Amino acid sequence: MVTVVIPNWNGAAHLPTCLDSLRRQTFRDFEVIVADNGSTDGSLALLARDYPEVRVLALGENRGFAGACNAGIRAARGEFIVLLNNDTEADPHWLEEVVAAFQRHPEAGLIASKMRLFDRRDVLHTAGDYYRVDGRPGNRGVWETDVGQYDREEYVFSACGGSAAYRREMLDEIGLLDEDFFYSCEDVDLAWRAQLAGWRCVYAPRAVVYHKLSATGGGVTASFYDGRNFIYLLVKDYPGDLWRRYWWAILRAQIRLAVEALRAWRGAAARARLRGMLAGLLGIPRMLRKRRTVQRTRRVDTAYLLSVLTERDMVGPERASNLPVEN
Repeated sequence: MVTVVIPNWNGAAHLPTCLDSLRRQTFRDFEVIVADNGSTDGSLALLARDYPEVRVLALGENRGFAGACNAGIRAARGEFIVLLNNDTEADPHWLEEVVAAFQRHPEAGLIASKMRLFDRRDVLHTAGDYYRVDGRPGNRGVWETDVGQYDREEYVFSACGGSAAYRREMLDEIGLLDEDFFYSCEDVDLAWRAQLAGWRCVYAPRAVVYHKLSATGGGVTASFYDGRNFIYLLVKDYPGDLWRRYWWAILRAQIRLAVEALRAWRGAAARARLRGMLAGLLGIPRMLRKRRTVQRTRRVDTAYLLSVLTERDMVGPERASNLPVEN
């Protein structure tokens, strides 16, 4: 059985497209949980009226992406748990392909779908996510026209949280999303813990989801949490042997991000990035406490980690926002 967990905050305009696409799935052994972060736009009434098959968790407050997803995961009954943004439309064969990938790869704890833009369906949002040795995560193929260059099933570093699939056995071992991340990079943090514990992430190119993602991405919210959470990842998850090898590249990447934000100081997103970076520095003691637990779970060597990390620039910006275009 599969559980699909949809975090929702004032997403009534998006939910029908998302839930109707789940009704069309060729794979039928699944349940849907909507974890609602205190919506005030009629989302709960919509769900009760039009989607009686959906289990609704009315959280009554905004617990962020991570908090809502964790509430759904704890209530889930499935062997496989799939996170899905409320502003998506899933291809009818999506769940079938996700489950088939898990079955082909018992070593996989995570499955990454191919995500394309909702309004430009030949343009990629992500073909699995990467993590650079300098501490910058990103979406493989973001903004590229999909002409088959990412049609091979292969190992990647991480699955984008907008459509990430997890094996329950893995979550029982490594834990759920870290709610201190709140929004942004919580999926990368979970992937780091999975990779360190020896679980693989497999990219399944025939598992396709369309996402209502703005072609410009970013925004104030994403900029703040990216600025903060990039630092959280480095402190909590990045192994010591890689720190010793790439510390200068890490420092240079953070300086470059700060300089770019300072140059664009008049922009709200740039100022939010700097506030986020400051918040990340202030949060170092808390992440260091978590680091001890994470690093003790490591079962893989340096060569393995280097095989799933990237040293080069990828096409496009570092990371596309998962925020809906409108809410």
